[in-house]
Amino acid sequence: MGNILIELKNLTKSYSGLTAVNNISLSIKENEFVTLLGPSGCGKTTTLRMIGGFEEPDSGEIYFQGELLNPIPPYKRNINTVFQRYALFPHMNVYENIAFGLRIKKVSKSEIDRRVAKMLKMVDLEGFEKRHVDSLSGGQQQRVAIARALVNEPKVLLLDEPLGALDLKLRKEMQIELLNMQRSVGITFIYVTHDQEEALTMSDTIVVMNKGVIQQVGTPQDIYNEPCNRFVADFIGESNIIEANMIEDCKVSFDGITLECVDKGFSPNEPVDIVIRPEDIRIVTNPDEGMLKGTVTSVVFKGVHYEMMIESEFREYMVHRTMMFPVGSVVGMNVQPGDIQVMKKGESPCEKG
Repeated sequence: MGNILIELKNLTKSYSGLTAVNNISLSIKENEFVTLLGPSGCGKTTTLRMIGGFEEPDSGEIYFQGELLNPIPPYKRNINTVFQRYALFPHMNVYENIAFGLRIKKVSKSEIDRRVAKMLKMVDLEGFEKRHVDSLSGGQQQRVAIARALVNEPKVLLLDEPLGALDLKLRKEMQIELLNMQRSVGITFIYVTHDQEEALTMSDTIVVMNKGVIQQVGTPQDIYNEPCNRFVADFIGESNIIEANMIEDCKVSFDGITLECVDKGFSPNEPVDIVIRPEDIRIVTNPDEGMLKGTVTSVVFKGVHYEMMIESEFREYMVHRTMMFPVGSVVGMNVQPGDIQVMKKGESPCEKG
């Protein structure tokens, strides 16, 4: 990835007195796949629409390659958008839908033919030129919408939950196809979703948002393995979130035990939250060999693993293992120092990246 392409500086947007986006700042690099991730109403789509020029910020600036973008109308920005409902023209065939933007720009017919053919090959729809879009499947319509956006050769493609209308199997297939397209064309994708799996699968960078504020910015690995606060830990993946005390650097106490960890920089005996992912808890059949012990209260088969709930003296733990322990089993639980993530109390954002 290259230089910074888009900069958001102190963007704020409100609707009817309610703040949708609250003073956010973010840098997006060239050729980066960035995902804005968060629950409904967190401000991710509003942020995307401000970048595209469909919404005007109340305050703050948007820069594109160092140029102030705020006063530039959407059609003059080197940015294209794919919406969740695709917005294809039902009275036009596939070729005409893809060529539409080029005709508006008065591009020559030979150049339109060349670029449309290139896009059809990229989205694996060669031979579909004369098909009407209403006769296409949801996945094929989505490819046409992407081709129509990419044929204009934008520097940035904005995607607002484009897979939301697809079934689960097709959605998973399209995640990989979108990622391959992005790598192939080598432009910046800014993608909006509330689906954590989509974000983890496709992104170079994930921007987690909540209540109009950026909570954390990082790689998928950073966001999953090192959530910076309770909201991020709870929103991304399954988690055991536990109140604890940081006795000293690299030593944390919870549920009646004191364990080694790898986190530093906390005050002695500081109250903290810790997160332990279900897959990081090891089960031993001899309860006395475990750091913690408990009774299996439920078992659910998830395909690649069993999800077990284990009731300890202090709380219920969620554990994911490939080996099943029957309900009623008394087991021990162990966790490695590197699998305990210590977080500051509360949900203060820790924007970085």
